[in-house]
Amino acid sequence: MSTTSSNSANSGGFAFIVDYLRTRKPEYGELAPDFDLIESRVLDSLGFVEFLYLLEEHSGREISIDSVSREDFRTIERIKERFFQ
Repeated sequence: MSTTSSNSANSGGFAFIVDYLRTRKPEYGELAPDFDLIESRVLDSLGFVEFLYLLEEHSGREISIDSVSREDFRTIERIKERFFQ
């Protein structure tokens, strides 16, 4: 796959992830890149496994739970840096 195709797929996957997070707590409206997803409970323990599955699917990466930390999921900005760069 070319770099351009890969970047396009990543940006589409990232957009899907952001939309998914917005639908988890629509009362927050638009989520700023530095909005705390954990403290606000947009991401919580009940939805984390589903989110991890979607993140793997849309980033095209297998994610080992041993290789990530809570901070990797704290903000949209951090998710993008960690899984879509």
